[in-house]
Amino acid sequence: MAHDHPPAGVPGPHADHAADAHAGTEHHHPGWKTYFLVGFILTVITIVEVSAYYIKPWEESRWYVPSMLIMSGAKFIIVVMFYMHLKYDHKLFRSLFVGPLIIATVTIIALMFLFDQLGAQLGITP
Repeated sequence: MAHDHPPAGVPGPHADHAADAHAGTEHHHPGWKTYFLVGFILTVITIVEVSAYYIKPWEESRWYVPSMLIMSGAKFIIVVMFYMHLKYDHKLFRSLFVGPLIIATVTIIALMFLFDQLGAQLGITP
């Protein structure tokens, strides 16, 4: 025979090793209740973000931009962790995603201070 594969339904000589390897990598994925709760939280954050635009004292305050950045960041983290299943992936994948994300976030905040956008909103003047 050219192929040494066992017939369908009959375990091959390496079946135990494959089953053991797969059993060690099983991940618990959330159910519909978790997704419903995550969707609800994302909806509430979005409602707060949109309503903040229509509340003039908040929009004109120095906390408007930082609060929007925090809420947007929270939504991003929630979406990545649950809908992209990053929470349930291997730690290596998390670090490969979170590391550059931290670098990008720090860079954006530094650029906002450099061009005096965030500093002006927070009342920090040179």
